[in-house]
Amino acid sequence: MKAMFDDYIEIINSALDGYFHPEGSASPRLMEAMRYSLLAGGKRVRPMLVLEFCRACGGTYAEALPVACAIEMLHTYSLIHDDLPCMDDDELRRGKPTCHVQFDEATAVLAGDALQAEAFRTILTADLADDVKAKCAAILARAAGTEGICGGQMLDIQSEGLILSRRELTEIHKRKTSAMIEAACAMGVAVGRGSEEQMSAALAFAADIGLAFQVRDDLLDTISTVEELGKPIGSDAGNSKSTFATIMGREACESLIQRRTERAKEALRGAFADSRFLEWLADMLANRRS
Repeated sequence: MKAMFDDYIEIINSALDGYFHPEGSASPRLMEAMRYSLLAGGKRVRPMLVLEFCRACGGTYAEALPVACAIEMLHTYSLIHDDLPCMDDDELRRGKPTCHVQFDEATAVLAGDALQAEAFRTILTADLADDVKAKCAAILARAAGTEGICGGQMLDIQSEGLILSRRELTEIHKRKTSAMIEAACAMGVAVGRGSEEQMSAALAFAADIGLAFQVRDDLLDTISTVEELGKPIGSDAGNSKSTFATIMGREACESLIQRRTERAKEALRGAFADSRFLEWLADMLANRRS
């Protein structure tokens, strides 16, 4: 399974490298900033989920690749904007200076804006049936907007300095984290022409691994190192934010991660002929160190 994971990383990175070359562009600095953040590395979880759910539904990774690239563009936009001085004010992302540090704040804002727009253009110009393109664009738009990462970020900002309940914190991260993971899984099923049963199973899987992913992130922010994580640790505490780690403690967080991961894997069984890689991926994410 690790070999398959590595193959997906190579496929995704190679495809992303084909976008936004500054040569011949009217805005080469903007293109450089977009590529800088887009190609900075990372686990590529969201595009990988697009590709694998398409495959699990009987499609091929090749037909899903533009959609996979699109969700990584939109995810990268969200990271650029999250790091801005007016948001989390972080100077390190994936072990490298953040976009606004490497370039400047205005360029970073525009790079994020452009990546969001290009994500939708990438879907809508893909060699896919019109109904599939429309469905994928609608799924991604919902995950990006008021019911997704923008709405979640607003709630996160408003919660600074407050002691939140687990329910309130879960509501924030359903939008800020889980929505994009759900979109990745749903778009993979859509491109693969999956059944309603497969779509329901994919969304159930995504909801559980989305929560487990965020809880692991919160734990890593307290127990990891800058070298392992590739970004500052303790930033949530520095911004006076409630996290799952602060309101539940490490032991309860570890238990929740394992329960949700097992439930996510169970949701796949019976809906897909082969869910082995997705189950392996869920376990890998649950136990990651970065």
